[in-house]
Amino acid sequence: MLVGVLALQGDVAEHRAALAELDVGSRPVRRPEDLSGIDGIVLPGGESTTISMLLESSGLAEPLGKELVAGLPAFGTCAGMILLASAISDGRPNQRCYGAIDLVVRRNGYGGQLDSFECDLEVASLGEAPLHAVFIRAPVVESVGAEVDVLAEVASPEALAPSGARADGRGAVAPGKEADGSSTPVICRQGSVLAAACHPELTSDRRLHGLFVSMIAKSVRSND
Repeated sequence: MLVGVLALQGDVAEHRAALAELDVGSRPVRRPEDLSGIDGIVLPGGESTTISMLLESSGLAEPLGKELVAGLPAFGTCAGMILLASAISDGRPNQRCYGAIDLVVRRNGYGGQLDSFECDLEVASLGEAPLHAVFIRAPVVESVGAEVDVLAEVASPEALAPSGARADGRGAVAPGKEADGSSTPVICRQGSVLAAACHPELTSDRRLHGLFVSMIAKSVRSND
């Protein structure tokens, strides 16, 4: 199995290290020819508008879109979730989104850098142990299509307490208590596409990457 990692900007090395821990080979994808022979692709966290512009200038925008339409399994984290979504509610007019998963997202929906936070997620498909998740200028999922499976949720931005209470020495902001019981999806799956608003590559828990690897192994494309 060979997994491509979009290597235009963002957490490329961290995703490749996570895959290596699972004994899965990876390749940085910077040019259209780098798409050849890969069984899946990771779209990492970073700056979604910057990555969108670099997709165009590198010549990757259309070839990657064709691969996704053809069924290439994909895993998008943070900015990668935005790129895979069907619509961006506050995106620039020419900002790229591939429609690989039926989500409408809003960039930086939880606030700016100081509103970043960490929390434990209940993800039934990953087992009983909670998944520790890191959210940095994370996108908010505003709507979910009928074919999308929501694997994890957190309190919606409106339900989180104002930032200011530091959770740990790294300066993360702890999410506040829910004000009204509302929540928003943060990990979603549709077919062979997995999208997360958090950064699993920044923790030591490899279960979400492992789930993506299992999705590749089960995909029709990988068995051709």
